[in-house]
Amino acid sequence: MPETKSESNCRCIACFSQKKIKFGKWLTLEKTTYVDPSGSTRTWETAKRTTRVANIAADGVAIIALLKRTLHKDCVVMVRQFRPPMGCNTLEFPAGLIDDNETIETAALRELKEETGYKGEVVGVTPVTCLDPGLSNCTTQMVMVHINGDDLENINPTQQLEFVEVILLPLDEFQQKIEELLQKEKIVVDSKVYIYAMGMSQAFFKPRELPVLKQ
Repeated sequence: MPETKSESNCRCIACFSQKKIKFGKWLTLEKTTYVDPSGSTRTWETAKRTTRVANIAADGVAIIALLKRTLHKDCVVMVRQFRPPMGCNTLEFPAGLIDDNETIETAALRELKEETGYKGEVVGVTPVTCLDPGLSNCTTQMVMVHINGDDLENINPTQQLEFVEVILLPLDEFQQKIEELLQKEKIVVDSKVYIYAMGMSQAFFKPRELPVLKQ
């Protein structure tokens, strides 16, 4: 397999080439060769998805869905599912890959409906973000969605995925409820989820400690 060369996006790297060394249905393993700022030639092994849609920078979407209901606390809609690489259940935001001819918003609403049964409205989208840049070039965009829980369609939502469990966690107790889950069962929390929980905890209970309010 001939190597493909491309200009590096990093200003400190002088030379950059990639060669596929393993092929799978969903992933490929590539060897990256580059020259670092000191002039040394180095190699790196990188996992890449085979499913990224052309002309879209993100592989998938993750949805921060807030369920709003009359006389109820606002809740974050979470999913618990078995993840083979981890060998146990994980607590995650609803998420999935972007299909061909989909926008970021369309993919997010489709995945939310499939995994949780809820129908929502997109209220915000983040830039493209990397997930584990030391291992993979996999990227995602976080999509903020509001769900009107008083809508008839959302009162008794019907999932399309059999092995995904929906969990509703109160926004103002988000980190506390996650900690309780960790104490009760063997589960791994997605890092995006826990970082969001830490931010919400700071926002609700320690606003004076946020740097922006110290000025």
